Amino acid sequence: MTSLNTAQSLRTTPEGLLWEPSERWVRGRKGDVTVVDSRHPVLVWEPDVPVPLYAFPRTEVRADLLRPAKNPPTGAHTGSTLFYDLEVDGELLENAAWTFPSDDLAGHVAFEWFRRSGRGLDRWYEEEEEIFVHPRDPHKRVDAIPSSRHVVVEIAGQVVADTRRPVLLFETGLPTRYYLPREDVRLDLFRPTDHHTGCPYKGIAEYWSWDSRHGETDVPPDVVWSYPEPLPAVAAVKGLLAFYNEAVDLTVDGERLERPVTHFTASRS
Repeated sequence: MTSLNTAQSLRTTPEGLLWEPSERWVRGRKGDVTVVDSRHPVLVWEPDVPVPLYAFPRTEVRADLLRPAKNPPTGAHTGSTLFYDLEVDGELLENAAWTFPSDDLAGHVAFEWFRRSGRGLDRWYEEEEEIFVHPRDPHKRVDAIPSSRHVVVEIAGQVVADTRRPVLLFETGLPTRYYLPREDVRLDLFRPTDHHTGCPYKGIAEYWSWDSRHGETDVPPDVVWSYPEPLPAVAAVKGLLAFYNEAVDLTVDGERLERPVTHFTASRS
């Protein structure tokens, strides 16, 4: 068995899991109860899942709060068969934790991350920073860089934004996103929605949809977004507005960009 205390590098298990040790201090809480307090977490990538999760040494988990699962799922988490319900202050979260069927990860417990699943913990922290949605991938970069490119955004031939002071956000695996000052966007052509999303790299986003009273009706909802309080690493996009390249016409320095095909395209088709 390979020691989990060696220098960071990706390893592969016979089950197809990728994993590597992390040096981050990770904590997970349910209400006021700290369920996980780990200085030796392990990042795990399951096959065909693009984002990682954490597994923790059992000694750094409140194992006294775990109960053998009453209704364990089948076919979940790369063949895992040992699941746990989590009981905190009288509340039972079914299948909140599990162990992977791999000798490499023996003695480690993984937890559901998403609170909206009804099984996850309420809050997660890396060091003193709260993180959202899923653990951040150390092999992924997100860079927000101020630019002087000339960016024009059109919907059905109508110019809805025109700026020479965008912030370009480069995120591994995604199209470049162009964040634009509000003064350079015709926000009067859109209406705010109650849609919000969380990103572990950027924070909580708010959204606007195209107001169909202005003519075009075939525009996906929530086509514009902004981060009013972004995470420190992308502070340059604070309050700026971005459009889905997949749904609008973008011209950068006089060159019309092709619309990319991404998960957003599929989810709106």
